[in-house]
Amino acid sequence: MQKFLAQGGVASRRKAEELIRAGRVEVNGVVITTPGFKVDPRKDRVKVDGKPVALPPRRWYVLLYKPCGYISSARDPQGRPTVLDLVKGIPARLFPVGRLDFNSEGLILLTDDGELALRLTHPRYQIPKTYHVLVQGNPSEAALERLKRGVALEDGVTSPAEVKVLRKLKDRTWLEITLREGRKRQVRRMLAAVGHPVVRLKRVKLAFLTLRGLKPGQYRVLAPEEVEKLYELTGLAKDR
Repeated sequence: MQKFLAQGGVASRRKAEELIRAGRVEVNGVVITTPGFKVDPRKDRVKVDGKPVALPPRRWYVLLYKPCGYISSARDPQGRPTVLDLVKGIPARLFPVGRLDFNSEGLILLTDDGELALRLTHPRYQIPKTYHVLVQGNPSEAALERLKRGVALEDGVTSPAEVKVLRKLKDRTWLEITLREGRKRQVRRMLAAVGHPVVRLKRVKLAFLTLRGLKPGQYRVLAPEEVEKLYELTGLAKDR
């Protein structure tokens, strides 16, 4: 019951329990005082203080493994394929959370939940995004330290990044970089600024979400507990 009331926008789960215990909740005309009472949203009529409660329309949260050669937008004036071309059968108007440029690949979240999308991309909420990046050359300790401290770009100094060397090749290096802000083409610009242009870029993680089990072009719908965790990370769980 308390979960239903929280999803219906009445109150947080804790406050919903208080409403139930106070006898302010009815199911099919009967006052319910047990928070664990089971509700069937398709059949039961729930009221709080005599006012009907209904669940909002279903929101969609889709995790896509974006391949190179796709635009991270709903449409492209140049007619290039977009990430929405890869997601079929979802009965909602989805839009991407953040961007991966045309020549980048990896994890991108698609949703019709505007408030969550805003919080996942806003620097205030410090949501980490992790990339595996193949760069030209072998970065020195000084170059790596610049990335970790923050790099001066034309739009200001970047926030500190977490940087780890994954593998050194003869004339190239695989790095793992985690950012908590999301400027346009930020990873590519940071690495160019320290003298190591990007050869290949792949986003492998957003918060706790990964690409596990997916191949390029494949997607899956997030589980309810994953959505709930994203709400908790961005503070939305407290506002419901």
